[in-house]
Amino acid sequence: MAAAKLIELRVNGRTHALAAPDGALLLDVLREMLGLTGTKQGCDGGECGACTVLIDGQPRLACLTLAAGVQGRAIETIESLAPQGRLSALQRAFHEKLGAQCGFCTPGMVMAAEALLRDKPQPSEADVREALAGNLCRCTGYVKIIEAVLGAAAETAGACAGAGKSGCACAAVAETSKEGA
Repeated sequence: MAAAKLIELRVNGRTHALAAPDGALLLDVLREMLGLTGTKQGCDGGECGACTVLIDGQPRLACLTLAAGVQGRAIETIESLAPQGRLSALQRAFHEKLGAQCGFCTPGMVMAAEALLRDKPQPSEADVREALAGNLCRCTGYVKIIEAVLGAAAETAGACAGAGKSGCACAAVAETSKEGA
């Protein structure tokens, strides 16, 4: 059995002192020690993106990240996006635009999209595709997922300043919807 090491992690705004085994992966610490099961265990090899979390605002794969290596950094899981149980605009868009099928990949998709929207509040469809390139979904053709991200961007921007012009999120959502029809 591996020796335990005392680590301190800041997860979803709260600091946790834990005795974690040497070499413990962030995924295991989140799920097994902190009970944050929204982060999914998919491939265990960094191939699927189901375990995507944000570390200092950037997407990282928890299945490849040593817990001890992220001490003192801000770790955000899918649970952080719904304070008091209220869905974020992005989570709501995934629900309303049917971006989640079986739901297994959804937490990783949402976290990768969250990082994108923080960095680029009005992304193009190409930006969304690039941001989600490391996240696999076996249920969809990604059209509804892309619509959800673009829809959340449009919602958080309020009324569309682009009035449907090329490059505005509203136009991208409309175009994606036409393609998927």
